[in-house]
Amino acid sequence: MGHRSLSATGTESARSAALAELAGSVPDPELPVITLAELGVLRGVAEPEPGHVLVELTPTYTGCPAIEAMAADIERVLREEAGAERIEVRTVLSPPWSTDDISEEGRRKLAEHGVAPPRAGARAADPVLVGLSPTRRARRDTQQHSEARPAAPEPVCCPHCGSAETELLSRFSSTACKALRRCTECREPFDHFKEV
Repeated sequence: MGHRSLSATGTESARSAALAELAGSVPDPELPVITLAELGVLRGVAEPEPGHVLVELTPTYTGCPAIEAMAADIERVLREEAGAERIEVRTVLSPPWSTDDISEEGRRKLAEHGVAPPRAGARAADPVLVGLSPTRRARRDTQQHSEARPAAPEPVCCPHCGSAETELLSRFSSTACKALRRCTECREPFDHFKEV
């Protein structure tokens, strides 16, 4: 495979942009229909010195087993396509990755391939407060409970027929970041990329 033309005579920012484009074009190992750039896990690419490329990745969750495959694929692409001699892939945990980091194109591709994309902005912005109370109550104070309840999130729509009538079959699917759901209209099962 030949090297893409990434001239060292061009500006550093053009070279960095080309390297970032190459690294970002790597398909996600667990969801190969989208790239690492579309998934939003590629945090930065720099070339501190000629031939040495530094890449920063944020996993979708701490301990994600796919991070090693992502790093290996990035190293391979940068070595083969850009002629990089030394590639260093660092895992960056802060700021943490969120499903809001998935691009619109990534969401479109997920839906097109039968995976319900995460609902935009569906994750809690603030910490969830947990209150402890007795396990049994003689009567419930419905007014107190109705004030404390947050608005229900938008439904998870079926990527096959678009129906909002879906049910959860399993909190985990083929990967830890997806849940298994079924549409009650068309009866087709599908993966849902969970919101984080």
